Amino acid sequence: MTSRIPRDSRLRLVRPRPLAAAPTAVNQRRPRRPAPRPPEGTPAPAELARMARSHLAAAARVARWADVALGPGSDGAGDGKATLADTTAERAAGDLGLTAAQVRADWDTARLAGLVEVHGDSARPGWRLRAWDRDDSAVLRGWVALFDAWSLAYPEPADHEPAAVAEVVSAMPQVLSFLQLSAGPVPVEQLLDLLEQRVTELRTERCEIPYGPQPERVEPPRSEDTPLAPLLDWALHALASVGALTYGDGHATLTPLGSWAVWVKLEQICVAAQSPAGNIEAVAEEMLRGCAQLRPNAARAEYRAWLAARPVGSAVTELIAAARGDDALLRGLAFEALRVVGAPAEPNVRAVAEEPTLRPYALLWLAEHDGADAEDAHEVLTRQEATWLWVDTAAAVADHGEAPMLVRHLESAVQPTVPMLLDEVRAVGHPRTVQVLVALAAAHPDPALAKAVRRAAFQVHTGGS
Repeated sequence: MTSRIPRDSRLRLVRPRPLAAAPTAVNQRRPRRPAPRPPEGTPAPAELARMARSHLAAAARVARWADVALGPGSDGAGDGKATLADTTAERAAGDLGLTAAQVRADWDTARLAGLVEVHGDSARPGWRLRAWDRDDSAVLRGWVALFDAWSLAYPEPADHEPAAVAEVVSAMPQVLSFLQLSAGPVPVEQLLDLLEQRVTELRTERCEIPYGPQPERVEPPRSEDTPLAPLLDWALHALASVGALTYGDGHATLTPLGSWAVWVKLEQICVAAQSPAGNIEAVAEEMLRGCAQLRPNAARAEYRAWLAARPVGSAVTELIAAARGDDALLRGLAFEALRVVGAPAEPNVRAVAEEPTLRPYALLWLAEHDGADAEDAHEVLTRQEATWLWVDTAAAVADHGEAPMLVRHLESAVQPTVPMLLDEVRAVGHPRTVQVLVALAAAHPDPALAKAVRRAAFQVHTGGS
């Protein structure tokens, strides 16, 4: 019995892309929805960007100072806690003619708006600072990021129950929606009544009565005992500090920027609710499956709406749990959603970088987050990690794609020849190796190559060499 020596088929070398998701077999066309128009009287985007630049001017000034005086990526800018080191704050205060307290406040604003990014003890200018003078959309995104972080921009009351503070933060979107619909000054008493109603709804939704006898225990302070008027006062002051509203004389009024931002948030939720997938209320795994058939831009819009409807921390935890599952496609999609989350997801992504299943995805995410170009981010992976990622993505293609797609996936391998690829695939130990090789052998039109791939699958299956 004879056998032919498999041809040493050369693979066309291409840069491996961060495979957040394998291409799907079907790209469903969605009917185009007319571009929504903001409420009448909303300033033009250029005017809104001018307002945002004006509000963030002090933060941009400190960020530019750090870029010039410290240099990109300079050590000593941070203290490991995303705040400004004492020596750096004093130096900036002297150079800019400010107090150290003003510098710290402007630095915190710049960090929340994405004008600077701090990693441990080093800082670098964010991409929005680079585009500050030429890109209105970058400016508006920076201000919206600050708007989203309003509860971090103004110190919360130290003498109130943390649970009550969290309830007020969760309830404020409804208060802001009411302000946006009112389109004018609203008495604080009316806002307080609305806040109390919404907080009561939140408490009712989470109320659970334990079944059976319960041991006696000392009850901690209850959020129900915390008066909400001081917390509403704090929330309105915090939103005023980021430029979302004006607050005084017993009334609150959204600024043009604040009204526009609330409209954008409401529109995102409406779009997600009206989409065929309807993912906004789904758990992470179901949401990712619903987005698998969408085009990249539509999927990112779904991610944003899904994230906007829940606390960032729990959303990131859900996405990472979905990434740990058996479906390689969901693993890639989960990290695509985490790219939309951005900086708040960094600690969680770093924490999973040592898990073999998630490590290649986490390293690519971190490289891009640290400023690497998406086309070059793969360089942070070792040969073994790149091979593991190739097999994982092939598994996603095999499960959700078509045969020609799997054949084309060969082109993204870092190995220059098929025999080298097979040798390293066998060595990497991916749990789906056999299934991937069998699917590839069945799909490939070259009989000799298919035979070599089938032999490799058999050797992995039997533990042979």
